[in-house]
Amino acid sequence: MEWSIQQIAKAAGTTSRALRHYGELGLLPATRIGANGYRYYDERALVRLQRILLLRELGLGLAQIGEILERETDERRALESHLAWLRDEQDRLARQIDAVAGTIRGLSGEESLMAEKMFDGFDHTRHKDEVEQRWGADAYARGDAWWRGMSDGERATWKDRSAQLGRDWIAVAGSGVAPDSREAQELARRHVEWLTAIPGTPAAAPGGDVKGYVIGLGEMYVADDRFGANYGGEEGAAFVRDALRAYADANL
Repeated sequence: MEWSIQQIAKAAGTTSRALRHYGELGLLPATRIGANGYRYYDERALVRLQRILLLRELGLGLAQIGEILERETDERRALESHLAWLRDEQDRLARQIDAVAGTIRGLSGEESLMAEKMFDGFDHTRHKDEVEQRWGADAYARGDAWWRGMSDGERATWKDRSAQLGRDWIAVAGSGVAPDSREAQELARRHVEWLTAIPGTPAAAPGGDVKGYVIGLGEMYVADDRFGANYGGEEGAAFVRDALRAYADANL
């Protein structure tokens, strides 16, 4: 069987534009291109798209996804591994639901609050195996130590800084300036500074490919509507991508 790009986009909850972008990057080549120029995908392509979307849910960039797909060619084994992770996540979420429901009952006076129950399912280290598999044990250790070492106030400040960066991008993109303008490039500098301050990311690793990482993130902002929403939608995400690329080409 074959499905058109519009059918696949609708079924997967994505866009034809994103699927074409995946094809341009070599992640999801069309099985066949019709005489009318339309792209068509067979069952094997659908399996590959499912893997791409699952890996995107883990927060991986497109370049990293490409490396994983090239390395892990046994699709059934890869999906079985991911299914096991999803079931663990399902169990964790169920425990969180029970914990929060118990806290509500406690606040209502129906039962006593117990710390060991209130925080069941809130283990922030649950992605440890996944992170170590993708980026190495050292990457996880550095990122984990950095986050644990923050006070509540420092974590709140970091989150505020991230949100402000998104708001500033939206404002600059809507001002009419070019992506390579002084205003946009200053914001791109801040963005790269923000990325390199997070231990464990490719941008922070000594000798890491900062330029490739920054450019790859820009592409991800455009390809995935969920990330693009942080920058005002498709047009805003495209502006961020172009500004980051201009900055990377000139400075990284």
